[in-house]
Amino acid sequence: MARSALLNVMVQAAMKAGRSLSRDFGEVQNLQVSMKGPGDYVSQADRKAEDIVFAELSKARPGYGFLMEERGAVAGEDSQHRWIVDPLDGTTNFLHGIPLFAVSIALERQGQIVAGVVYNPAMDELYTTERGGGAFMNDRRLRVAGRTKLVDTVIGCGVPHLGRGHHGNFLVELRNVMAEVSGVRRMGSASLDLAYVAAGRMDGFWEVGLSAWDMAAGLLLIREAGGFASDMDGGQDMLDTGTVVAGNEIIQRALLKTVKKPLPPR
Repeated sequence: MARSALLNVMVQAAMKAGRSLSRDFGEVQNLQVSMKGPGDYVSQADRKAEDIVFAELSKARPGYGFLMEERGAVAGEDSQHRWIVDPLDGTTNFLHGIPLFAVSIALERQGQIVAGVVYNPAMDELYTTERGGGAFMNDRRLRVAGRTKLVDTVIGCGVPHLGRGHHGNFLVELRNVMAEVSGVRRMGSASLDLAYVAAGRMDGFWEVGLSAWDMAAGLLLIREAGGFASDMDGGQDMLDTGTVVAGNEIIQRALLKTVKKPLPPR
């Protein structure tokens, strides 16, 4: 696949941060971990990876702004462009030695996501996409799965953890989905969940309570792989609402209807 100069910059930043994470992943027991909130950890590895991405992207495009998990919003002279970065999506997996974590970088231009990279260094899987240019994993073109019946599908989800509310709402959603599908998976990294939907590894995905950096790159991967995504209200405000339901056209629509269905009275 041919990559633009901007996408090459993003890939280089993600892979450099990924190499740093890989080194720390091998020494995970020795990491100094601080508490960022109940059940939500941040490590030295996380901060180091963000520093690497920030430095690489700032050097390549000095005027662009940032939205990053640790730094938050950083204004740039160029108000039309913004990098949206999660340097370590799947921190809890990382700290427990589970090799499902990723560096996620998206480029937003005039309010639209135009390029994205999701890199899992533990498995050396690099997902890349540009608007209008398709979606790829290690240069292999991606397409969402073609299943059309929920009963045949495996659906990914995010489970609200300690310190996150709406556990009761999630249990209603989960019960509804469990009754309709072949299997449900909770992977622990939303950017990889969305990449897996783009790759056809999972047929759909839903989650509530995400941040923009969790899903910006993954949403473009799904769209460029022929899939569909909406927020929980069926609109396109995923980055603002923090909610997402994704799949191919038929499964996305059916999954949205299912997760919003109230439980029947007992």
